Amino acid sequence: MDENSVSGASTSKGLRNEVVAAEKERFGGIKWGSAFFGWLTAIGMTVLLSALATAIGLGLGAANNTSTQDAVDQATENADTLGIAGAVALAVILLLAYYCGGYVAGRMARFDGVKQGLAVWLWGLVIAIVVAILAAVAGNEFNVLSNLGGAPQIPVDGSLLTASGIIGLAIAVLVPLLGAILGGKAGMRFHRKVDQEGVNHRRGIVSPG
Repeated sequence: MDENSVSGASTSKGLRNEVVAAEKERFGGIKWGSAFFGWLTAIGMTVLLSALATAIGLGLGAANNTSTQDAVDQATENADTLGIAGAVALAVILLLAYYCGGYVAGRMARFDGVKQGLAVWLWGLVIAIVVAILAAVAGNEFNVLSNLGGAPQIPVDGSLLTASGIIGLAIAVLVPLLGAILGGKAGMRFHRKVDQEGVNHRRGIVSPG
């Protein structure tokens, strides 16, 4: 960077912005490797959170001393309510999981947090499409995502044509995108704090805390 442009910054934040802009110009853009590890994080969190939600549901059932037959009867009578609750739970799980995935990608890539989050989401979408094609061609036993509770997947059995199928697909597509973008921005923000600390050190400014 031109030394004159650095010395022209009137504030430490202005100097940081100039330094970051120069670094971003060279090292910015989507980092597909970071995004892939972010996607792996998102899938792992999806499995863990889904298992936790299932365990909580079973625990509540046991605490209420509900028999298996009573649970079946109650589920039948309240199918709509359970369907809404399940959709909300899935949305929360995917939002948190992909937030974590986006955060990992944003921290690893350092710049362009929104793009890193988008790349995490694209990895999930591409892999879901590939798995769906494989399942359609070779048989549903190859749909490996079906074994991962709550993992986003594209149905290949025609269930997408139903209203619930469309809602489920919307949740599986849009919620992870939102979570990954928010996580990517949060992961990138950490590095801006580090950059600011470096600038403050050069200027002899002591950061609070």
